[in-house]
Amino acid sequence: MTKQFPQNPPSDTQKLGEFELIRDIFMKRAEQMMRAKPQHAPLLSIGDDGAVVACHPNEELVITTDMLVADRHFFVDTDPYLVGKKSLAVNLSDLAAMGAKPTGFTLALALPKQKQAWLHGFANGLFDLADLFDCHLIGGDTCQGPLTISITAFGVVPNGQAIKRSGAQVGDSIWVSGALGDARLALGCIRKEWSLDLGAEELNQINQRLHSPLPRVALGIALREIATAALDVSDGLLGDLRHILEASHVSAKINLDALPRSTVLRRQDQAIQYQCVASGGDDYELCFTANPDQHDTITSLSKELGLPLTCIGQIIEAQDESLLILEDGDGIPLSLEKSQALLRSFDHFRD
Repeated sequence: MTKQFPQNPPSDTQKLGEFELIRDIFMKRAEQMMRAKPQHAPLLSIGDDGAVVACHPNEELVITTDMLVADRHFFVDTDPYLVGKKSLAVNLSDLAAMGAKPTGFTLALALPKQKQAWLHGFANGLFDLADLFDCHLIGGDTCQGPLTISITAFGVVPNGQAIKRSGAQVGDSIWVSGALGDARLALGCIRKEWSLDLGAEELNQINQRLHSPLPRVALGIALREIATAALDVSDGLLGDLRHILEASHVSAKINLDALPRSTVLRRQDQAIQYQCVASGGDDYELCFTANPDQHDTITSLSKELGLPLTCIGQIIEAQDESLLILEDGDGIPLSLEKSQALLRSFDHFRD
């Protein structure tokens, strides 16, 4: 039987070399998962110069890479279990947006110094999410350096069914899953940007959305034959939606008051609500377009998955003056100044 992780990890004074670190913290857990779920396992995984993965003749491979840097994507004192979960979740969210079923991932990890308690917590979070989606660790690398986590994830879709950003059509409805803005509200609380009166339960709720997002894999797979275009919301809804509009050569009208938000966020000032739901980021929900004829199908899918799916606008013909026209619930366009403030999404080299 594969050795389980000890309840009390070795102390940080017991140093491991690079290869012992891989073997004792990651390889054993990866082997444990492969034995538990051999039907999903790669042909050859960690331990050789490369992994060997079987490819079925009627499937296409979807590949995505995300990097998380300490104090840029997560606070350095964040619970390592949550860091491990989120590191993989953000990649699986990209696969979900393409309609792909996760199959495996590689992990490249840079550590400023070895902290085995941190590593065990990180590995537990990483593998708990991997196990949830039958997604195997198949390789990677470790080195010393600023705390950086880079994951490349792999998924599969039936031939020709990957959902792209370039398929939105004039007249399509625009939908978004779940609720938006709580992660940005939590970040604002941590940074003390706003003076908010939130109880412990409310803080816990929004912090969960920031630190422990759940990728919408089941939704992405179900949207393969429904959505005309899709992406995941990572840098802010409106900024991310612009990628669909640019790729599809169309524009959109968005009802800001229709953007789904939690009860906690609805209690805040409207300016904070708009900022969080429209351009906050770190939501990892799916935004997708679909023919209006699919409305009943999408409503049924929402009930089936137990996941709110909200229509927030419509694709229109490309406008010379703007890709996005923002309106309130009464259909009144926002001022240019307010619109420009909300259309700004996160940019690593600008923010």
